[in-house]
Amino acid sequence: MSGHRLLLENAQQVVLVCADGERFLTGSALRSLAVLEGASLVVGTDGLIKAVGPADAIQRQFSGETFEERIDCSGKCVLPGLVDAHTHPVWAGERVHEFAMKLAGATYMDIHQAGGGINFTVEHTRQASEEELFCSFQQRLQCMMRAGTTLVECKSGYGLNLETEIKMLRVIERARRELHLSLSTTYCGAHSVPKGKTAMEAADDIISHHLPRLKELNRNGELHVDNIDVFCEKGVFDLDTTRRILEGGKKMGLQINFHGDELHPMKAAELGAELGAQAISHLEEVSDEGIAAMAAARCSAVLLPTTAYMLRLKQPRARKMLDEGVIVALGSDFNPNAYCFSMPMVMHLACVNMRMSMPEALAAATINAAYALGKSHTHGSLEVGKQGDAIIINASRWEHLIYQFGGHHELIDCVITKGKIIYKK
Repeated sequence: MSGHRLLLENAQQVVLVCADGERFLTGSALRSLAVLEGASLVVGTDGLIKAVGPADAIQRQFSGETFEERIDCSGKCVLPGLVDAHTHPVWAGERVHEFAMKLAGATYMDIHQAGGGINFTVEHTRQASEEELFCSFQQRLQCMMRAGTTLVECKSGYGLNLETEIKMLRVIERARRELHLSLSTTYCGAHSVPKGKTAMEAADDIISHHLPRLKELNRNGELHVDNIDVFCEKGVFDLDTTRRILEGGKKMGLQINFHGDELHPMKAAELGAELGAQAISHLEEVSDEGIAAMAAARCSAVLLPTTAYMLRLKQPRARKMLDEGVIVALGSDFNPNAYCFSMPMVMHLACVNMRMSMPEALAAATINAAYALGKSHTHGSLEVGKQGDAIIINASRWEHLIYQFGGHHELIDCVITKGKIIYKK
């Protein structure tokens, strides 16, 4: 008689997303996700999924066994925990006033040049203590979790000097150890060119000082950095400096996951494909050649519908990418410039503004977002052997999570990580 951690029984629908161990979904596989009707799911004491299948079969298989927690999911749907593949969640200093400027017609670069934007946040983040940053970060993660997110990519990038970048990474590391959500940590020291330096000087500083220090902290277990990011953009880091920084990160074992082709066509997608990038974000201005190169290299496109919406940029060409076989993922791009915690709202915007279907959007916010973080072998679907991260929604069909715009607070009954209930409405 072995005990188990959790039984979710008699769900109207259990959305597996994948059923054959796929690491990502593209093309025709996105038309119909794996969904079971009238199903149950079991998570073991190790936090991993032990069984998922028809309710009566699970009942027979586990009859007489004990569970720390049983939840009757009659009339409800069980989905994988959502994955947010792009966030900037550690910072100090409010930028709500900039929203008013944007509404009055100022562009992102206008605000940046007037001393606002990233520079404003950098000043406040440099002044904030580690404890202050941790407290606000923890609250933001709570908001994401209540909207169904269980795995979050978290970037540094509001320090731009070694001391503050490491302070931000320590904050993320503390959350990784103390909180229930899974985090993927990204060093983004090349988020902007710091005042008083040229892009070349900033890149030299990163390659000769930042990366060796990170390597040391990674090696002795003080930090766990997964990814390296650069803002490859006109007036920020050009293609050559971006290449140098990304290659430096790759050499020390970091996955390449960077901002590209957002405001101007930079051939960032082509560069990422050539360097073996795991993911490239934004891509509003990506070329046809870049799309083809990403598809061939299995480099995922992390699309950010909230950013295009709030900054009134043109929408990324999601349809073209999907039709060409690119692995399309989604992120909230949560940051002071695009303040959104909710992956259900991101999925809704992806469907309406980027013309994705609901199955494509859900795959992009689960298995494909996990792939963008190099974690789709453990996260992003409800399959035996994967981490028991799930959400229960109070609806008879899973599509309600996307259809009810802004309705996730009422819909989400439970959020579960490793088989433990971490939020209950």
